[in-house]
Amino acid sequence: MKHSIARRHFLCATGLTTVLPWLESSAQTPGIPQTLNQLWDGYAVLDKTTPLDIEVLREWEQDGVVCRIVRYQVGVFKGAPSKVAGFYAFPKGGMKLPAILEMHGGGQSASLNSVVTYAKRGYAGISINWGGNKMSLGQETWGGPQTDWGKLDATHPPQRNQANHFAGALSPDEFTLDAVESPRNSNWFLVLMAARRAITFLEQQPEVDATRIGAHGHSMGGKLTTNLAGIDQRIKAAVPSCGGSGDLVESKAVVPGGSRTKRTAMELACVSDNAYIPLITCPVLWLSPTNDFHAHIDNMAWNWRSLPDDRVRFSVSPHLNHHHTDEHAITEYLWFEQHLKGAAFQMPQTPQITLELKTNDGLPRITVTPDDSQPVQRVDIYYSLDPHALTRFWRDAKAVNNSKQWRAACPVMTLAQPIFAFANVVYETPAAYRTGPQEAGRGNSATFAISSRVLSAGPARLQAAGVKPTDKTERSIDDGARGWHDWYRLNWGHPPLWTATTRKLKDPKWRGPDGATLHFEVKSESDNQLVVTFNCNAWGAMLPGKPAVDYTVVKKLNASQDWQPVSVKLSELAATDPKVTAPLANWQTVTEFSISPSGTTVKDGQKVKADGKAWQGPREIRHLRWEGGEYSPQSTSGTALRPEDFQKNLNDAIKKSLSRRS
Repeated sequence: MKHSIARRHFLCATGLTTVLPWLESSAQTPGIPQTLNQLWDGYAVLDKTTPLDIEVLREWEQDGVVCRIVRYQVGVFKGAPSKVAGFYAFPKGGMKLPAILEMHGGGQSASLNSVVTYAKRGYAGISINWGGNKMSLGQETWGGPQTDWGKLDATHPPQRNQANHFAGALSPDEFTLDAVESPRNSNWFLVLMAARRAITFLEQQPEVDATRIGAHGHSMGGKLTTNLAGIDQRIKAAVPSCGGSGDLVESKAVVPGGSRTKRTAMELACVSDNAYIPLITCPVLWLSPTNDFHAHIDNMAWNWRSLPDDRVRFSVSPHLNHHHTDEHAITEYLWFEQHLKGAAFQMPQTPQITLELKTNDGLPRITVTPDDSQPVQRVDIYYSLDPHALTRFWRDAKAVNNSKQWRAACPVMTLAQPIFAFANVVYETPAAYRTGPQEAGRGNSATFAISSRVLSAGPARLQAAGVKPTDKTERSIDDGARGWHDWYRLNWGHPPLWTATTRKLKDPKWRGPDGATLHFEVKSESDNQLVVTFNCNAWGAMLPGKPAVDYTVVKKLNASQDWQPVSVKLSELAATDPKVTAPLANWQTVTEFSISPSGTTVKDGQKVKADGKAWQGPREIRHLRWEGGEYSPQSTSGTALRPEDFQKNLNDAIKKSLSRRS
């Protein structure tokens, strides 16, 4: 009797009982979906019988593109309609066009620039404003009707509901779909439903060829793209960016590294990427950097391992977090050109990679065999010994071409840490697909890069294979011969704001000796300054339970055509957090080192902005090195944390970041 009452309460709360007829799969959980099939059973009927009630809220033309602000109905839940707004655009006069669904990231809003950019390339496109934030038209904000989830709240950040139903909460409240614990109380389910309805919107547009619809999204939108590709076969090509890596339930003995978050059986079966990834049948390009906090690269390597190479490609930007270099970003455009337009261009096959541990000299070796159907410009082989992926430095193994293969030795310093490896194969972008300067940052690159899969081996495998720890510490960090190859750069187009950052100082090979001074040389053709920043303990990687802290010092530069020296001592550095008064004791907790004309520092106990001038002359660095000091056992160890400590800090930091913005 109690279960019968619970079932009636559950069904009455949904408002969808006629089109989502789930089975009573368990006496303990009557009527609640327990599998992905049960979760989505009946959706096709809902989609066909529930009108979209499309509203065109505004229409205009720009640069030969028809632009509209539209709104459509997702469904009627708890007696009230849920509506999602978005930007829709297509080239004027275009008919039977391929179309793209774009999904923004957490804390963001629909992108007019995205759909206009693709319209100029010959696509129709809709960018849905699932998060509910106000939509930007560039210099102004759209003040008309917005996304309205009715009696639900799938906004991000949440506008009414204090519970975070994106972070795993399946329990009921006044804004959830069901009145009992259910996977349909996850906001991921609601937004996926909105995305599926957006596909239906595209199918109904006269400009769109319904057989050629693709999807892409960034961050939380990347997870949505991955899940959508698995659940909706109307998607013919997909590019998830920085999302959709899945959850790890295996131990570190099975999968070294990785982010492990506790999930309930219901979450794993109905909400986690793990349930959707095996269902992907369309061509999918994984676009994500090595150090992304939201799409953990080790999780992806494991959870995507069964997707065949003829269905999936990878394009992985080294050193970055939640960004892409243009060399990798352009692969999204190329992927859609091939799979939605049937262009002559064919994406090269995934490069084959092997990690050989049993060698005559005990040195691990990596071999990469690229697809040479197009001329190979270069091959970069990267490896790392750091199990903490978010602060991991990826060493360039300096691959050597040996006929059709590229090979590199990968010396290690210890057998107590795992090894990770992947490769980027770089090709020339065909002239027909090079975008103009107006699209800089959206794939304007003369080359494009396709990545191998990511391989790893834990300490037990290294020891069993007879690997020898032959690598040594080095005081010379970067001689400058390869430019910014070991760095990542942001705001490079803004001369006063550019920043160059490297994690190389975290690697025990280049970690600073105790008491050492850091030296380097730069060129500045006008009087300026450098804000030198040491980010310590990022993501709790080095000190358990302690926050990340930036230590900075401002170095004045004189106008000169010549290289000029810069040196940094521990005693010069001040924390940008005024509450942190203790000096930086040593270099052991440094996770990132940055230089920029502008930044944040502390003056008279207050945090202040140190604004530099526009940089004149080349932005170069050379002879980055340590002088003085002595190495200690701690300075040459692989990590200052026990595995359980750094994993706890990693998971806590991810949860905290996701609760704010993805």
